[in-house]
Amino acid sequence: MNGFTLPVWLVAAAKSATKILLGNKFQDTEIIELLNNEKSITVPISSAALLDNGERSLSVTHCQSGLALDITRGLQIWAYVQFIKASPKLETIDENGFPDWLDFHAGYGVGKFESTGKPCISSFACDLLRINLYPLLPESCSMKLEVVLPDGKDRALKTSNQSFGVVDGLSLIGTQAEVQISASPEQLKKCKENLLNKCSESTFDGCVTFVIGENGMDLALNFGIPKQQIIKTGNWLGPLLVAAAENGVKKLLIFGYHGKLVKLSGGVFHTHHHLADGRIEILTSIAVREGISSDLIKLISNSTSVENALLALELDNPDDVALIWGRMAKEIEIKSQSYVNRYLSSSMKIGSVLFDRKRQIRWAGFQGLTQINSLGLILK
Repeated sequence: MNGFTLPVWLVAAAKSATKILLGNKFQDTEIIELLNNEKSITVPISSAALLDNGERSLSVTHCQSGLALDITRGLQIWAYVQFIKASPKLETIDENGFPDWLDFHAGYGVGKFESTGKPCISSFACDLLRINLYPLLPESCSMKLEVVLPDGKDRALKTSNQSFGVVDGLSLIGTQAEVQISASPEQLKKCKENLLNKCSESTFDGCVTFVIGENGMDLALNFGIPKQQIIKTGNWLGPLLVAAAENGVKKLLIFGYHGKLVKLSGGVFHTHHHLADGRIEILTSIAVREGISSDLIKLISNSTSVENALLALELDNPDDVALIWGRMAKEIEIKSQSYVNRYLSSSMKIGSVLFDRKRQIRWAGFQGLTQINSLGLILK
């Protein structure tokens, strides 16, 4: 049995704190109602208490994703709740996805978008908060909820959050309650089923876009790629490329963060970092082949990450960056096509589009550029 995503633990802590503030006795579990009439789940709570002479409450839980190698494993989540007298409660949703009765505060350790300062929280998390907390809210009151992740800022340094414009802590993202194990055979099976279902739809036009993770999904939608074409793949890109060809896909676009897809340009088609990395080595190899100066090649090879290498190069050598990453986008297309042809003969066209750490779409191979142009989209 898999564990639960971070939004579930957040909601459990918030629900526990709310019930304590209402005068209920502490319970070491909370029942969390899920969306779309899914079966409710039971989540453990560590502790809870009243604060400030009963004006506020605090509940604490510890995230357990069920994964042995997971940055959120054992993460403490503190939820502070306070009721505020207000006009009758409404269910109007604001531009950030929160109902008007919920004043959400991203406390210490919670990730925020660097460009706006707004909390990085998924619509799934907002909806989960709404359906679990709204029934508990007293009449003529709104709720102030502050979430603190005491270790969030330190743990975020070990993630790629900053690569997606998220700073100061961990993102509260996720699109479902149960953790998806992106490196597991079960995840591959589920992705194949999603692909088959999409290709079996009467409206299927032969075009599919593969994205990795929530950030890839979010950016693809914002860029204008039709939702009906998008499949979130996890890390099993190789077998899914073959499955796409087998299921009649004619045009496939690989859309993702350059620090992840760099692996494909080196022929690595399972992209989870626990299984394979080699990104700096691949980047160095491409720089050598493109005739970049030895000083810059040394800079790349000594970098601690692809992101740091790119940042260092962009300061004084933007032309070299364009050369390297343009070649990388092309190599992703070439290597991907070769991977598919290793297993079957296919006329499927594979394109690649890469975005950078600032969530800017920057590079595309020939097929990638052709495909986004056919959608009426423009690569800046």
